[in-house]
Amino acid sequence: MGSLEGKRAIITGAASGIGRAAASLFAERGARLVLTDLNASGLEQTRAAICEREPGAQVHALAGDAADAAHVARVVSACAERYGAPNVFFANAGIGGMRGLFEESVDEWQRILRVNLLGPLVAIQSVAPVMAAAGGGSIVLTASVAGLRSGAGSSAYSASKAGVVSLAQTAACQLASQHIRVNAICPGLIETGMTKLLLDAARDAGKGDKIGKHNPMRRAAEPREIATMAAFLASDDSSFMTGQAVVVDGGMSATHPFTHGRVI
Repeated sequence: MGSLEGKRAIITGAASGIGRAAASLFAERGARLVLTDLNASGLEQTRAAICEREPGAQVHALAGDAADAAHVARVVSACAERYGAPNVFFANAGIGGMRGLFEESVDEWQRILRVNLLGPLVAIQSVAPVMAAAGGGSIVLTASVAGLRSGAGSSAYSASKAGVVSLAQTAACQLASQHIRVNAICPGLIETGMTKLLLDAARDAGKGDKIGKHNPMRRAAEPREIATMAAFLASDDSSFMTGQAVVVDGGMSATHPFTHGRVI
């Protein structure tokens, strides 16, 4: 299930977390990869680890900004030149936000929206024409449960991820005639670099048992558990899925936890 044999895949945010896990899993399942991330050293570590574990894996790393249209165009071109036109694009790069509604400045909002929302837009605009000319493909975006309802992230982060969900829906409808599917993944609490400080602080304070307390499974996910969904959506096994926001959150969004917070 979820074979990616013969797929030519681009993954952004591949230096750590979900992106690194996805790169590893995609390679295991047969994809040829072009990886990108702003963190050049982390990106090279991802590439080297895959090649060591999967002899013969075809992995190219190209460091840069996933929200920069010129860089993403170079990544798409690199994939086309090395392997052929990309037929999978996992637009995963993102940044977090932890401050309150009246604490996040307009500059912070612009920074978060640029990476989290404009990055996926740039991915779609860059790769869709190439995919369409080659017969189609699958675009997967990383959204979040924070984009579905309040309580899972800051206002700016949540708004950016709600935009990703909407982008997946609108792009899916506009690209269906080109045989391009677009879906979003909505992870819940994940053990990644983005959440490390928060989770480590909880453990250091003796509150490790509270991690995932609003989650019926009462734990955070491992990045590979999200990567598995990305691999499924990238594969032909999900051929009748498009325009969906697929939740992978251990059941958190099936409940209605709420905590009052002082805003003003």
